[in-house]
Order: sequence, then C-alpha cells, then structure tokens
Amino acid sequence: MSNTTKKILHLMALLCVGAVGIALISQHMFGMRPCAWCVFQRFIFLAIAVFCWLGIIVERTSFLRRLCALLATLLSIGGITAAWYQYNVAAKMFSCDQTFADRFMVQSGLDANIPWLFGIFATCMDARVTLLGLEYVVWSMILFVVLALLGLVALTRRA
Repeated sequence: MSNTTKKILHLMALLCVGAVGIALISQHMFGMRPCAWCVFQRFIFLAIAVFCWLGIIVERTSFLRRLCALLATLLSIGGITAAWYQYNVAAKMFSCDQTFADRFMVQSGLDANIPWLFGIFATCMDARVTLLGLEYVVWSMILFVVLALLGLVALTRRA
C-alpha cells in the first residue's frame, strides 16, 4: 500500500474519532443529550475508524486492504443516509422510538452496556442542536461526505 493511501486511511480514522470526541464533549461537558440517530452515527464513525486502521494493518494483502477501504466507504455512504434521515424525517418526529437506529442500538446492547458513549437520552426533535449556525447532524453529514470521497480516493489509488 502506498504511503499516501495509508495517510488517507489514517486521516479518515482520525476524523471519525475526532467527531465522536466532539460529540462526547458536547454531551458530557455541555449537556447536549443525544438521540438514537446521534448515537447510531457515532457507531458508524467508530466502525469506519476500525476498518481504516485495519486497512493499514493488513497492508500485505491487497484484497483485504481494498475490502477494508470499501467497507469504510460504504459505511460513510450509510452515514450520509442516516444523517439525511435524521435531519429530514426523525428530527420532525415526536419520538424516534422504534426507528431503525433505536432498534439497532437497543438490540445490540450498546446503549445499556456503554451508556456514556451510546446511551439514548433524547428524542430526535429534542436533540436538534446547532454549532456555528448548522445543526450537528448537518456537520455529521458533511463529514460523512468527506469520508466517502476520501474512501474513494483510497480505493482507487494504485499500490
């Protein structure tokens, strides 16, 4: 794997971990309670980071490296979809109870076992918060788009 591809994958992972870090600071220091779709996007960001770092570790196997980059890119597209749904649908609902994100987080046990990271403490309507004039979910969507583009670059680079 080229050094540039490694750097791209590492950058993607760091951006994801940074996004989750900002979300946790917002939650625990500023009292911004997350909804099901918020914590579902945290899960996606962390999954992208894991696949990016795995893509760096498995550098001797071109197929596995490309598979990791592909999975990170597909997860980014899934993140775009989740953020779009949260912004356009869930944020207008009185409750995101029993939506896909709520069911996934509850059935996985993540909300109960790691509540400081994945706990659901608000409805999507209540969790609408702005940062620099844009809702958090819009920032999330922008980052997912950047990650998808970076993932495509990592996928298409020659070894």
